[in-house]
Amino acid sequence: MKLDILAFGAHPDDVELGCAGTIAKEINLGKKVGIIDLTRGELGTRGTAQTRDEEAADAAKILGVHVRENLNFRDGFFINDEAHQLEIIKMIRKYQPDIVLCNAVTDRHIDHGKGSKLVSDACFLSGLVKIETALNGEKQMHFRPKLVYHYIQWQNIEPDFVVNISGFMDKKMESVMAYKTQFYDPNSTEPTTPITSKNFLDSVKYRAMDLGRLVGVEYAEGFTVERYLTVNSLSDLI
Repeated sequence: MKLDILAFGAHPDDVELGCAGTIAKEINLGKKVGIIDLTRGELGTRGTAQTRDEEAADAAKILGVHVRENLNFRDGFFINDEAHQLEIIKMIRKYQPDIVLCNAVTDRHIDHGKGSKLVSDACFLSGLVKIETALNGEKQMHFRPKLVYHYIQWQNIEPDFVVNISGFMDKKMESVMAYKTQFYDPNSTEPTTPITSKNFLDSVKYRAMDLGRLVGVEYAEGFTVERYLTVNSLSDLI
């Protein structure tokens, strides 16, 4: 299946927190979108790898993504090396996305920056004809996505552009809250973490509100780019 957009996250819930509004909007516009999680989030303080699997599946249904896979890399310990790059290259060549979305280039969690660079490097390498890969016994053709964008996570990185997600904020928050073990629950008896506070959950919405305020819409999500954005006309900008 060829996808229009393929979103990568170091952990299940990274994509939902960073760009679920954009994904929901693109799907509504008729685009085919998939998600690839690098790890199962097994080192998370709350929940287990199994519960994260179930929550990721629930979130995928809420968003209506066409496919979701997990590469089962080691949470906290995966590295940007040939073996890991090749696994991502296989996914890129399998789904041939025009656009790849991936983790923030730098962030509080070390896996986010690592995952960002790993996916970005794999996107380039995937276009090299002399790198040979096979999936299910069949040789894959080389393929390079046209664009790689990085969503924003814990840190307030200045975006290079924002996407108007007005009308899709509720869907984003519903997909985030599919991760019942991970976020604010006043009745939980599990240990608290920086992402289990009500402040953090509220911040997901007020960041989108603030980015929207700055561009004159209700809600927006921000992204950074690896090369200059190009438009055919000044009227392309809104």
